[in-house]
Amino acid sequence: MVLLGPTPPLMPPLDLLEPNPVPTDPRRRIFAYEEERPGGWVLRLVWDSDDPDVLEAEYRAPVYASRLGKAQVTEFWDAVKSLTGALGRLPVEAADPRP
Repeated sequence: MVLLGPTPPLMPPLDLLEPNPVPTDPRRRIFAYEEERPGGWVLRLVWDSDDPDVLEAEYRAPVYASRLGKAQVTEFWDAVKSLTGALGRLPVEAADPRP
């Protein structure tokens, strides 16, 4: 017999994603992973169970008055691909090297 009730929460698509609670809204289920990379930047992956089709990847570093160089962008995408490779090919819906 199946009991009616809310569906169980979705699990993140990657095992490395850990719960990242939102203090202002404890109902949201956000999962994130941060890794400091050589060169002083941080790669951050974020997944929200309310929008399960989107996995965000962020390049976090203090960047002042210039865009990222081609080598930095390539390094970022190589790092993202190495962490998300288990998911197969993923579509890129948007890319903004300077948020």
